[in-house]
Formats: sequence, structure tokens, C-alpha cells
Amino acid sequence: METKAPSNLASSQYPKSPITESVSNDRDFLNHLEAYLAKRDGVDKLLKISRYATKIILASSLLPETLTLNRRLKSFESSVGVSRKAFRLGKFVQDLNALRNSCFDSKEDVILSIIAYGGEGLYMFVEQFVWLVKSGLIDAKHSRNLQKISAWAEFVGYVGSISLKIRDLKRINEDESRLQSTIEISISRGLKYDEEAKKIQKLKEKRLMKRLSIVQDLADGLMALADIRDGKGRLSGPLLMSSAGLLSALISAHKNWLSC
Repeated sequence: METKAPSNLASSQYPKSPITESVSNDRDFLNHLEAYLAKRDGVDKLLKISRYATKIILASSLLPETLTLNRRLKSFESSVGVSRKAFRLGKFVQDLNALRNSCFDSKEDVILSIIAYGGEGLYMFVEQFVWLVKSGLIDAKHSRNLQKISAWAEFVGYVGSISLKIRDLKRINEDESRLQSTIEISISRGLKYDEEAKKIQKLKEKRLMKRLSIVQDLADGLMALADIRDGKGRLSGPLLMSSAGLLSALISAHKNWLSC
């Protein structure tokens, strides 16, 4: 989930020159990679990609059960799963700050934000204890109850997050329509509309990222629902869940790469 941003884009007073813009876009790959790996989410998403890629191999039965590599992959997948939980230590504070710093335009935004950030925050908080169970510090008898609470909180959080992002998409479309009208008026009057065209391009990029974020939340929400149902019922198959996890990981890694 991501913090809600204002729908209006601030325009710069002086546009960048082509030379300056090309230099800023031509960022050194290794410096970019260093910045990416320095972030907790960056490392976590790389672990998530490796875990769910491994789960796809195991779920697709490409390797015989008796093969040594199969057992090693299972051990690797389990180890990475536990390691990822350690990255959630204290992460619930991020949701508290996101909720505190959100801009609310209506009561619906307030309610949906509480559901989204509250749900994810509770999920992150409980996941700390799930990690302690997996690590052996807390008795394993508490594992099932903690995982149920965690799965329900995660699922509720994604419901709120998807609802917020759909509302954001509507605002983006409204902003784009207003800019299109402004451009049409400028064309009819023979005026320049370079700034408006740049704003529309930014809105299109923002809309694409918002749609990808919704797809990511849907994939993660599907996995949370499968956890609630203990992997039983429709849309809970191991291969489908692994594919959803990998899709979510790739989208999140892409977003984190662009943001750092």
C-alpha cells in the first residue's frame, strides 16, 4: 500500500532544459542499485521474488520429489519466508505515519484510510510475533491464532487500499479532463499549452503506476484470502498463489526502483 498523494500536480515555474533533463535521467546504474539495496523494501522485494519464483518451480512439479535439488529448494523457500518477516520489525510505524499525514477530502476518505492503513499496520505489528514464533522464541502453539489475525488484518487492509486507489484514479481522470479542456481552449485561441501537455503526461504516468498498484494489491489480497481459508477452496491452488506472489513482487520491485 502506498501513501495517498494530492491529485493536483504542481507545475514548475521554469521548465528544465533538454540537457539538464537528459543528465538527470541518465543515472549511474550502480549508484541507483546501491540506493535501492539500502532500502529495507528493496531487499525485501528481491527476497520475495526469489521466494515465489522458487515456489512456482516447486508447485509446477518440474522437479521429481526424490531429487536433492527439490529438497534444497523447499529449504531455501522456507528460510527466505522467515527472513522476510524480520524486515517487518517496526514497519507498522510507517502505516501510522501514513495515516497521520494523509490528506482527507471527505468522510469516506477518512474511513477508507483507517481501514487501509489500520489493517496493514495491524498486519505488520502481528507479523513481528509470527516471526518470533518461527524463530522459536514464542511457543508454536500460538502460531495458528497469530497467523489468522495477521491474514485477516492484511485482507481488510487491502480492501481499504484498493478502494482508496480507485478513488485516486477517478481524481486523476478528472484532472486530465480539465487539462484536456484547457488545451482545447488554448488551441482555439492560438495560445501555447506546453505546461498543460507536460502535466497530462505526468498524470498518465501516475495513472499507470496507480493501476499497477491496484493489480499488486489484488494479487496480495488473493493470497491473504487463501491464508484465511488455509489454502482450501477455489482460487487457492499453490501454482496460482505462487504466480500471484511473483507478480506482486515484480510490481513492487519496479515501483521501489523508480522511487529511489
